[in-house]
Amino acid sequence: MPSLTAREVYQQLRDAALEVRPLKRLDVQPEPGHVHVDIEGWRLSLGFEGNRLRHCERCQSPDGRAGELDSWQRYGTDPVSLLSTWELAQIERLCAEVTQ
Repeated sequence: MPSLTAREVYQQLRDAALEVRPLKRLDVQPEPGHVHVDIEGWRLSLGFEGNRLRHCERCQSPDGRAGELDSWQRYGTDPVSLLSTWELAQIERLCAEVTQ
């Protein structure tokens, strides 16, 4: 099964930023600085530094495909770096809202 591309994961984040798809925080949080979210069956582990979203550690799609930061960086980018400044701010705001 092919792994997820950074662009496929970026599209999920973009849709959540535009509020086309709901972003929900999962109850299980692995460690400080990481937030697990669900976007309509897409499970993402996001890396934060304070309130700033830095990267997407891992993503699993509803069909079982997965992608990880190490594989995306081999090709020069990760999904978070594809977000516009506005989209990034929206995702940070949504993650802050679901944590309160």
